[in-house]
Amino acid sequence: MKSKSIETYLYSAVGVVAMLALLAGLNVVLGAFKVRVDVTADNAHTLSEGTRAILAKLDTPVKARFYFSQMENATPQSVALGNYARQVEDVLNALRQASRGKLIVEKYNPQPDSDAEDSAKLDGIEGQPMPPYGEAFYLGIAFSQLDSKVAIPFVSPSRERLLEYDMARAISRVTQSEKPVVGVMSALPVFGMPSNPMMMQMGQRGQDPWLFISELQSDFTVREIQMTAETIDPDVRVLVVIYPRDITEATQFAIDQFVLRGGKLLAFVDPLSIADNRNSMMNPLQRAAAGGSNLEKLLNAWGIEYDPGKVLADMTYKTTVGGRDGRPQETPTVLSLTRDAINSEDIVTSQLDNLLLAYPGAFTGTPAAGLSQTVLLKSSPNSQLIEKMLAEFGGVDRDFKPSEKEYALAIRLTGKFKTAFPEGKPAAPATPPDSGDAEETSATPAAADEALKEAAEENSVILVADSDMLFDPVVARVQNLLGFRIVDPLNGNLNFGQSLVELMAGDSNLIAVRSRATLNRPFTVVRQMEEKAQDSYRNQIRQLEQSAQETQQRLSELQSAKSTDQRFVLSPEQQEQIVKLRQKEAEVNRDLKDVRRKLRQDVDSLQNWIKALNIAAMPLAVTLTGILAAFYKRKKTAAK
Repeated sequence: MKSKSIETYLYSAVGVVAMLALLAGLNVVLGAFKVRVDVTADNAHTLSEGTRAILAKLDTPVKARFYFSQMENATPQSVALGNYARQVEDVLNALRQASRGKLIVEKYNPQPDSDAEDSAKLDGIEGQPMPPYGEAFYLGIAFSQLDSKVAIPFVSPSRERLLEYDMARAISRVTQSEKPVVGVMSALPVFGMPSNPMMMQMGQRGQDPWLFISELQSDFTVREIQMTAETIDPDVRVLVVIYPRDITEATQFAIDQFVLRGGKLLAFVDPLSIADNRNSMMNPLQRAAAGGSNLEKLLNAWGIEYDPGKVLADMTYKTTVGGRDGRPQETPTVLSLTRDAINSEDIVTSQLDNLLLAYPGAFTGTPAAGLSQTVLLKSSPNSQLIEKMLAEFGGVDRDFKPSEKEYALAIRLTGKFKTAFPEGKPAAPATPPDSGDAEETSATPAAADEALKEAAEENSVILVADSDMLFDPVVARVQNLLGFRIVDPLNGNLNFGQSLVELMAGDSNLIAVRSRATLNRPFTVVRQMEEKAQDSYRNQIRQLEQSAQETQQRLSELQSAKSTDQRFVLSPEQQEQIVKLRQKEAEVNRDLKDVRRKLRQDVDSLQNWIKALNIAAMPLAVTLTGILAAFYKRKKTAAK
């Protein structure tokens, strides 16, 4: 009996040792293959096709020097950055494997006064003091090919979702021999504004360029084109027009000829721009009363209808913003677009899921003969075009009536474009009669045969009905980390704008990489339930508000019906009517408050139920599984 027990223990020990040896062997074998398994719903940790295409084009090796300080004195911040550095290294290794040997990864630990530290400084990777000891900390990557070099000075954890894009863009930039020229025309200070001498004396600096412009300058040669330009240089490959306020026909003619000779146009028009703050502090009505921005001649020639006096309101995509009293309120004229509003089949928008548009317009109409239209962004059927004065100062909910129509917010026109100026270049504005050189400066239309009438080849134009989607406060949060300016995207707006330019400039490989930067998971079912709850109360609220207005109007009529000598004297009948009306007014206001309170309670109750289900679902599932397993085991034991 004792011998059998020893034999059992011996077999068990041998079995355990054999299992450990088998696991160790499998670990060594599988580790050699470097296989990554991505089980995320969106393959967030798998290299995109755009990245693979960039790596596939490498004909000369690219060297990636990864600098990361492995500090001896551990702090919570250095430990967190160390964990993130391992993620960075994993992505670099994935890029190296996908490049089939064309990407060479070198890892350096730049300790103080070391050769690695000198190399980091030569590559543009500057160390920053890490509190509390003040040691220089490095976390950056330098990509080089022959004499070309591109550095990521600091790989910030806040850009984790942009990590693959930042690396793929650096590789793409380091292999480019010449950057495409992108022209930018705008009535807004998108290139920044210098500080005037008085502000400089007060220690204030000028306005920096918009982030959209700064990002474009990393990949393209960006050239500012004045709003009064009458020609577009031939070397401009893409023309970006942002909020063309008060654009002249002569400039529209220049854009027309630019498109006809094969140039790509990306235009952001807008009925109401929050970035256009002309005299808004002195006159609050100035912005809403302004004419907005438009390319009227061009759009009409292309068969596109756009009303610069109308703003789109959408109850499905409304956004919660800070109200005038400081309390959050839902605004249907500021749209938070989800995947349902974004074209999932187009390369430029296929993976975007979160865009923010402030007071946008809409495109309608049918494209002219020879042109086809692709809708990139659209509204929901629960939307309506409203006067922009109403959009600026509120009151949309009360009179809202859904159009049951999906409006186009961004479109692409493709085909052979025809000129919007069949008579040739429009005449310049006439010089005033009292000018001595009137005859010399009064221009006449250019001969019709001097201007292009139709494009020789098919071209494409992209139109977006909002310019504020590129405005810095809308697109990102900018912060300073360890001396570096870190841009944290709030949505996919910046990605969308850059992807459009890159697509039209001829390089679409980065588009699929960039659009992975922001992944939003909206509770679409919850939002639909909230909309139904609000719809059920909207008519009741409208009726009560109308009754309150009628009561106020009746009181005003009674007051104005008194004669001059009875201005401060009321008859018993008038007093009785006023008392009844006051009572009715109080009842209506009380009912209105009750209805609104019930609406808030229903929405809050719905959200609480969803939260409770999310919290309790997994524990309940585990508990039920345990009970069923125990019941099954007990039943099986009883059967024996």
